[in-house]
Amino acid sequence: MDNDDKSIGTILSRRDALRVLGLGSAATLLAACAPEVMETLNPTLMPSTIASPAVTSTLAAVGMPVPACVVRPEMTEGPYFVDEMLNRSDIRNDPSTGALSEGAPLELTFNVSQISVNGCLALEGAQVDIWHCDAFGVYSDVENAVGTKFLRGYQTTDTNGQVKFTTIYPGWYPGRAVHIHFKIRIHGYDLTSQVFFDDAFTDQVYSQEPYASRGERNIRNDRDGIYTHGGEQLLLAATQTEIGYAAVFDIGMQI
Repeated sequence: MDNDDKSIGTILSRRDALRVLGLGSAATLLAACAPEVMETLNPTLMPSTIASPAVTSTLAAVGMPVPACVVRPEMTEGPYFVDEMLNRSDIRNDPSTGALSEGAPLELTFNVSQISVNGCLALEGAQVDIWHCDAFGVYSDVENAVGTKFLRGYQTTDTNGQVKFTTIYPGWYPGRAVHIHFKIRIHGYDLTSQVFFDDAFTDQVYSQEPYASRGERNIRNDRDGIYTHGGEQLLLAATQTEIGYAAVFDIGMQI
């Protein structure tokens, strides 16, 4: 299970970001989301594969709000995606046995937007799949777990462009930092990537069982070859709740 994917896509350079922000006005905020601007910066790349860390950091530095439909780096799905077509919000159990995956509960919300010349619009009707390993580093329905379907599922975005999943805080396996895969599909378009977790936060979670019994993980974010290609733009701001943890992820795509 070492190095299960390679990252793809391009991140805007600081020079390109400053060009986007050149007007220094609120109008530029929408330009940062407009596909025409992105295609001007690099017409060989689709906007759905372009991230804007320099744009977001520069906006924050000058006190301007960051667009809700921030575009994120795209990454390959890896070898462990299985299109199970499991329409469910709670993905913790194995449908065939009802067995619940061990681990700290995690409520994960995606807010999906469409990037257009009209700005950032909530994208209704998009299929959002997520999949990840269990607390012991095992993916369902592959290798030694063929036939199981735990920690996989999809939801369709509502009128607010939102889906919510109940899952567990993912475990780790050799060669990778802690992550969750996701795929967004609508009208023949798709965007595939991963979300990551702050290492210090993960350390707190992993001090508990069943994670603690596995010992210390061997790869942190800064040593993960996937994370180092834009993973900082895919970090979840996870928080602790009464029953576990929660995180919200905003993402935009052009269709």
